[in-house]
Amino acid sequence: MTIPDATALRRAIPEVTGILVRRGADFASAEDAVQTALTRALERGGFDDVRDLRAWLVAVAWRAFLDQVRSDTARAAREERLATEPEPGPVPQRDDTLALYFLCTNPVLTATSSVALTLRAVGGLTTRQIADAFLVPEATMAQRISRAKQRLAGIPLDQHGDLSRVLRVLYLLFNEGYSGEIDLAAEAIRLTRLLAALTDEPEVRGLLALMLLHHARRPARVIDGRLVPLAEQDRGLWDTEAIAEGVDILQAALARDALGQYQAQAAIAALHADATSAEETDWVQIVEWYDELVRLADSPVVRLGRAVAVGEADGPRAGLAALAAVDADVPRYHAALAYLHERSGETDAAASEYAEAARRATSILEQQHLLRQAERLGRGG
Repeated sequence: MTIPDATALRRAIPEVTGILVRRGADFASAEDAVQTALTRALERGGFDDVRDLRAWLVAVAWRAFLDQVRSDTARAAREERLATEPEPGPVPQRDDTLALYFLCTNPVLTATSSVALTLRAVGGLTTRQIADAFLVPEATMAQRISRAKQRLAGIPLDQHGDLSRVLRVLYLLFNEGYSGEIDLAAEAIRLTRLLAALTDEPEVRGLLALMLLHHARRPARVIDGRLVPLAEQDRGLWDTEAIAEGVDILQAALARDALGQYQAQAAIAALHADATSAEETDWVQIVEWYDELVRLADSPVVRLGRAVAVGEADGPRAGLAALAAVDADVPRYHAALAYLHERSGETDAAASEYAEAARRATSILEQQHLLRQAERLGRGG
């Protein structure tokens, strides 16, 4: 066979890691050994002499693990593991991918560490690729991943985990977006697809639908280096295939009658996608879905989104009244306040709030957009 592409190789990584752990390797050493195997596979010129790629990866990774063991002769326990090396033979069929999702998102880890470790152990990305995506030095990311694996020492691979935490980590990964060689949003979608194939939970499909529906708008989000608000986007640039897939997945999830927060968020995104123009958006239904979302997962961010939707459905005064209950330190609060003031005809107040929102913005594109809004109303700073 010719050499598989990097994505095809990464798909085998979770299963190969699970096999090494079940052979006796600790998770940290197994994960390092599998990364070594992945690197050697990418460096290899071809696989014409290989019948089973997965078995080849297992063999190379196991040899890398044994090399690690041999280099540390002072540890008797590792030497005992070396003495019990399994006989060569067929690789057993067992997929530990779901167990790896749970392990990498264990509560002993921070969300940031969980994202990085999930990208390594489940996604199969190299430390350099992850560091590049998060715009940090490779050594910094290597230390972060190493500390995360140390914290997982002694936690068994087959320990039951929290699926909701896995979903939170995947959504956090999706929201990192794109930077460098690796498109983190696309990688989050790939990993969520994989999780959906391993579970039968409607919320997993709800998250996948939400990602697809948001990602479909990406081509219209930034034009000529400028951020374009949803209402002003060229909807002809939206990915209609991704929208259709997202809607189909969402409808199947909703039919299970087990509503969760990601399904509710996806329903809101679907209503935006269904509108042929901003003016045709069904804001009344969007408010109803926000009410469901408040019931399922109340938070200041959710209430801010609801306030904007109320302002569209019932008028800006109603939106301002709803926004009054939200803390002013919530991200994008001042941008929402500026928008509602502008719709109310209060241009001076709107300009001041746009300038304040720009000051608090965490991305350059968003900051520039908000400054343009403030300058348009005569109060640029």
